[in-house]
Parts: sequence; structure tokens; C-alpha cells
Amino acid sequence: MLRGQQKTVLTPDQNVKHYLAGALDTQTGRVIWVKGDRKRSALFIELLKKLGRLYADKKVTHIILDNYVIHTSKITQKAVEKFNGRIVLHFLPPYCPDDNKIECCVWRELHANVTRNHKCQDMDELMREVRSYLARLNRATAVKRRRKVA
Repeated sequence: MLRGQQKTVLTPDQNVKHYLAGALDTQTGRVIWVKGDRKRSALFIELLKKLGRLYADKKVTHIILDNYVIHTSKITQKAVEKFNGRIVLHFLPPYCPDDNKIECCVWRELHANVTRNHKCQDMDELMREVRSYLARLNRATAVKRRRKVA
């Protein structure tokens, strides 16, 4: 940019937001996510349900997460109880975002490569880009894992 000029950045819609809640499988590198219009306990609970379905064959699924309010709410606690010990939450110490692998390895890269300074015309297009990015990430991770095994 020339000095004194400001770049015009398109926004998809005014005050339209979508949120993702996700988990990173540390054994496979796969990202599992759900989308919602609000960042609240219900979104996180949807993620827990999805994880419960995907890992139904596991006796226990351990989830390491930060202390964000939707992770510790009473609604979330009740939902976790319904899994009868199949899902166990482990909380990181406060103020340790670099210890949370999904934050530093997935969300930061998603913002850098997709959502920051995007050129999408609307929110639907932006969300397609987000889904496409995460799908490519999962495919690339699966290929790397297969190469290691072979």
C-alpha cells in the first residue's frame, strides 16, 4: 500500500458470524469439527456427540482442552455425565495457548490461510473455503500417515 492509503477488505456480511468447535486426534492428526452460529455450550456439546459417535468403539476418549467457559459450564458438565465415563475432559493450565495443539497447529493456520483477508463475497462462500481447507488438511495428514506406515 502507498503511504496514507488503506486497503479495502471485503466482508461477507455485516455481523454475520459462524463458529467452529473442533478436536485434533493426536494419533491420526485428523481434525473433527462442527459448525454453529453461536459460540456457546451447545456448540461444544455437538462436538462431544460427534466425537462420541466417531469413537464409539473406544472404551474412553480423553479430550484435552482449555478452560473456555463453554467447556466448563453446568450444561456441558451434565452432557459429559450422559456419556457415562466414555468421554473424559482434561483441562490445560490457564494461559497456555501454545500447549493446545489445535490452537497453534490448526486454527492459527486456518486464519492465516483462509479467513484473514479473504476475498469471499458472502459467508456461505467463506464457510465452503473453511470446510475445503480442513478437508485438504485431513487428506494431507492421512497421506503422511500412510507413508510413515509403509
